[in-house]
Amino acid sequence: MLRTLAPLALVILAATASGAAVGQDNRPVDGPGGIAVATAEAATPPAEADLVATTARIAGDTTRTRFVVDLTSEVGFAVFPLADPHRIVIDLPQLRFALAPEAGRQGRGLVASWRYGLLAVGKSRVVIDLARAAAVDKAFVLPPVDAQPARLVIDLVAVDEAAFVAEAARARDARMGPQATDGGAAAEAIRQARVRPLIVLDAGHGGIDTGAAGREGTLEKHITLDFASLLKRKLEGTGLFEVRLTRDDDVFVALDSRMAFARGVAADLFVSIHADAAPQSFVRGATVYTVSERASDADAAAVAAQENRSDVIAGVDLEETPDDVADILIDLARRETKTMSHRAAEAMIAAMSGHTMLNSNPHRYAGFRVLRAHDVPSVLVELGYMTNRHDEALMLSEEWRDGTAEAMVQAIRGFFEPRLARSGAAVAVTASPVDAGASVAVGSGVPTEGPPPKGAPSAGGQGDLAAAR
Repeated sequence: MLRTLAPLALVILAATASGAAVGQDNRPVDGPGGIAVATAEAATPPAEADLVATTARIAGDTTRTRFVVDLTSEVGFAVFPLADPHRIVIDLPQLRFALAPEAGRQGRGLVASWRYGLLAVGKSRVVIDLARAAAVDKAFVLPPVDAQPARLVIDLVAVDEAAFVAEAARARDARMGPQATDGGAAAEAIRQARVRPLIVLDAGHGGIDTGAAGREGTLEKHITLDFASLLKRKLEGTGLFEVRLTRDDDVFVALDSRMAFARGVAADLFVSIHADAAPQSFVRGATVYTVSERASDADAAAVAAQENRSDVIAGVDLEETPDDVADILIDLARRETKTMSHRAAEAMIAAMSGHTMLNSNPHRYAGFRVLRAHDVPSVLVELGYMTNRHDEALMLSEEWRDGTAEAMVQAIRGFFEPRLARSGAAVAVTASPVDAGASVAVGSGVPTEGPPPKGAPSAGGQGDLAAAR
């Protein structure tokens, strides 16, 4: 039987002075229908003050389900629902997840699947994907007793769709704070006064959002952070640029926050680093993307759709951020921003062509949320395909990373050459010039005629295959 619960917009629990958590029930139950368990293999005892999640299990059925996480000590937490898609989010202090590799892949009852990871410094998150509309009936922490560890318990009950949507809306209203101001005028003033161009490098994914996985188990979030950090060091080594990273650790950063960061520091160029994936293991090659309200092709649309899911994976409520897409697309019509993004993409393709294999269609465009800063030239570089063993091996190769990063440095130097020359900086650009015929009308969704950049290796037509993760 479905239940409509009283409003539970946001539950925040913390340990009491006696060590017990605030909650409505402190009795552990296994729930009906048996138990599905995800447990750590040979978990190492934690060091003092090291908060660790050691085991997780699910019990119950499609009417009532209990989600339990064993912890090394009691902990405060917050739990709230998110709609479209339907999720339950549990925010915790930073902890270490010593769970089995398969933990979260299989659900039970009202839980379709679940995932976990570091959301930000000092904050971890568990996101439960619901099999159907459900609400939190009880949420509490049990203190450790004898040989039993501390336990975080979330009891879910089935509710009707309308009740879930209403509850998610109330939870969103409770979480929303004052809206940040735009700060556009101040950013422009900073940009005009700056001597050295400022580049924001965005290491894709991170924390709870692992991105694509390679055939050997390599995670995209690690590839992107390692490469962005290397590229930052090389750019700074020229003495010509200021460089900022959207993340410098394995933490999750929302897509809109990445874009807002670039605008907030008045970036002169935004470069988002990613690694692609495809259902066909033979598809390979680097690709450079720019933003457009219409995708250049079905493959580009699929990649953008997957990259835009990062916020959903990490339990971000997209409705908490005003949807500025319409305004941004109007602003993108400004010729200068479109032209600059296009020039940056062409420079990247030309420089990278001499160092790594390019996809057969190396410049594509689609509606990437992270590229929608209307006043910052922006490109997204997919270094290669995690699902191709050759590309994965290259991305793990120090020699390849060094050469590709150096090529991108030369591309960026070439992109800023007129400005650097005006400022008196010495620029020695070694990247080959871009063939003027290889162009894409960024933002228009219509490719212009012309061959690809001269000397660009081809992936033999493989780029026409749909890419998905």
